[in-house]
Amino acid sequence: MEKVFYSMDDKHAAKSGNDCSETRTEPIDSGLRRAISATRHFFFNHQHPDGYWVAELEGDALLQSETIMLLAFLGEESSELAKACAVQLLDTQLPDGGWGMYTGGKSDVNNTVKGYFALKLTGHDPSADYMQKARVRTLELGGVDKVNSFTRFYLAVLGQIPHNVCPAVPPQMMLLPPWSPINIYSMSAWSRTIFVPLSIVSALAPVREIPAEKGIKEIFVKHPSQWGQLTAPGKKLSKNPFSWDRFFRLCNSAMWLCRRFGITPLRKRGIEKAKQWTLEHCKESDGPGAIYPPIVWTWIAFKALGYSDDSEEIQYCRKQLNDLVIRSEERGSVRIQPCKSPLWDTALTLKALMLGGLTAAHPSVKKGVQWVRSRHIKDTVGDWSKQWSTKDFSRDNSPFSILHPQLPNGWCFEFNNAFYPDCDDTAMALMVLAGRFDCGGAHFQGNVSQGGQTNSLPPDLRLMVCESFDSLEEAKQSALDVADTTAAIKSGIHWLLAMQNKDGGWGAFDRNNDLEVLCKVPFADHNAMIDPSTPDLTGRVMESLGRLGFRVGQNPEIDRVVKYMRKKQQADGSWFGRWGVNYIYGTWQALTGLTAVGVAAEDSAVAAGANWLLAHQQSCGGWGESPDSYQDPSLRGCGTPTASQTAWAVMGLIAAGRIDDTAVERGVKFLLDRQRGDGTWFEPEFTGTGFPLVFYLKYHYYSVYFPLMALSLYASQKGGGAGVRFDDEEMILRMQNVRIFSPETACYNNRSPASQTEKTEVQQEAAVESTEMKRSKPALPVLRLFLG
Repeated sequence: MEKVFYSMDDKHAAKSGNDCSETRTEPIDSGLRRAISATRHFFFNHQHPDGYWVAELEGDALLQSETIMLLAFLGEESSELAKACAVQLLDTQLPDGGWGMYTGGKSDVNNTVKGYFALKLTGHDPSADYMQKARVRTLELGGVDKVNSFTRFYLAVLGQIPHNVCPAVPPQMMLLPPWSPINIYSMSAWSRTIFVPLSIVSALAPVREIPAEKGIKEIFVKHPSQWGQLTAPGKKLSKNPFSWDRFFRLCNSAMWLCRRFGITPLRKRGIEKAKQWTLEHCKESDGPGAIYPPIVWTWIAFKALGYSDDSEEIQYCRKQLNDLVIRSEERGSVRIQPCKSPLWDTALTLKALMLGGLTAAHPSVKKGVQWVRSRHIKDTVGDWSKQWSTKDFSRDNSPFSILHPQLPNGWCFEFNNAFYPDCDDTAMALMVLAGRFDCGGAHFQGNVSQGGQTNSLPPDLRLMVCESFDSLEEAKQSALDVADTTAAIKSGIHWLLAMQNKDGGWGAFDRNNDLEVLCKVPFADHNAMIDPSTPDLTGRVMESLGRLGFRVGQNPEIDRVVKYMRKKQQADGSWFGRWGVNYIYGTWQALTGLTAVGVAAEDSAVAAGANWLLAHQQSCGGWGESPDSYQDPSLRGCGTPTASQTAWAVMGLIAAGRIDDTAVERGVKFLLDRQRGDGTWFEPEFTGTGFPLVFYLKYHYYSVYFPLMALSLYASQKGGGAGVRFDDEEMILRMQNVRIFSPETACYNNRSPASQTEKTEVQQEAAVESTEMKRSKPALPVLRLFLG
């Protein structure tokens, strides 16, 4: 079923778009509370019964076209799923006939080739106007000759090109130990999970021959044997004969030559090791790595190994793919998600709610915090451990050692991805769990108050929490909850600290994953072969540690990371954003992180970052930046203003101590003027990043929880930190007036049809509370539990 997040008609949505045209005007003071309330209600009504939030994670057209090519390899190109993917491809085709990587982007040769091929595979007439336009546009972009390595692999398994036109992916590399200079754990986590099953495909070279009329020879410019060398976007091959570029390409040619003559030492052992590794990494995970590409290549690899369609392994792959499908019954189309983002969406939603003053006592927040804690990975030692040593577990006051039965661990992005917790999600989870002990969202609202004290937890987690209960059982359950939460926080802190890179920053999934030489191998043209420190992700980790009491000048880890952030600041004052578009995202994260650990607002780096944000505010009051800035840095901070990027800029300025600047007020007004009646914002733009220059993302909640964060932070700061609280009328949610469909539960407001007319838990609790307040009988005795 299609996910519907709003109840407004398209005409109103167009009027409330993100351009700088004139919109309705309303004084901030009168609209701020109403705006925050509306968005809060949106999230209350859209929370899953288990406590989490998750919205669609949208990628580009390649997800639909690659799914069709996978199905064609399986002989299922006429299936309902393949045809529905083709409908979505037609819906997203650009006027010039091609397919781009993001809304507003130009046609991309890889997406256009795959889109055209996918439509032919599903039986679309090559003489149709849209097919002719796609064919012409492909040739204008250089034809199939210009596609990257991953597109070549799809063409090879469908018989369009020989396998030796693809880069060799040697399974023998599986036999290299983790301590060797180059091994699979030297790659980024996402590249590793693709490399391993792809090495099986490369070695076995499976092909499904398709009818000639469904092939794409008409968009070849030259014979495949005459195609040029593969290079990553934005990079050129070195002309130096002794360069790593030349070395790896000679190795690639040598490997194919050896295969041609049957010289394949250790090939069978490598394939077996790759198979076992892949099977192992399917456990406790929504596919290897829990992302789309490894799911597809694992499926193809299992087929090449001879697994039958009814085998447990193939059925597992089919289920993981089907779980990423979102269907539109009205259009008869489907969209394929690259993965799911429940932990990320839930943690950011909770932060947005807490920023406005809600605590874990609120039913929705309490349930969400408990769900986040339940997702802490405890029993699986992931790939991150391969590059660790005993000293990484031997920090001051740390109870962990390399022989400890339960190592410290973090949180993952998806529902299940046990081998790959990441620093970004762990940082967010720690902030949310620490909020369990806050009063009125103070944990998120301030940085360092006078005297250097905050309401957040200190690093050693010494706590003094006072809670009130109506029964001994409630007190007991709260004590257990506090114990579990503190244990999770302590584990997460130790894991996060041990993941700090030698340069002082943090990467996403691994420590010191920065072997640049790997970026020179022929199959590294997806531009993300390694996982080095990035300032945006590092800024979030700094924010988390800062909220937990870590301070510059007091903790060596923080002193190191502050030096890293100063080094990575651009000459104009901005910071690069690896995981969000782009310099607006990076600058916001950097400013928030620096000030959270105690760097003063008057510091030159903080002031320069704030000035950069001020300089890039647009006349309408908003901020915007296109993914084009990854290709052309001169475009940093330039693009259609969006709600999410405006929220980032507003929060960055507030973190830098500029809350009283008129730019902040104008940014808040931009958000208020463009909010829709259901509490959301219209944002078709992609503001998330998968791989810069290669793949971008649209998080459908980015335009909801980030504006709520900015508005709540602004309101609480302006109100002296009091937060934005509900009155009795506001606490009663009128759910019959809000209709939000969730594909997770296939019903409205995440309620089964039988319970649609029932009151929500919040309504019931509010009604009980109201009744109790009216009674005149003495209050029940209250048990108070002190935890230290």
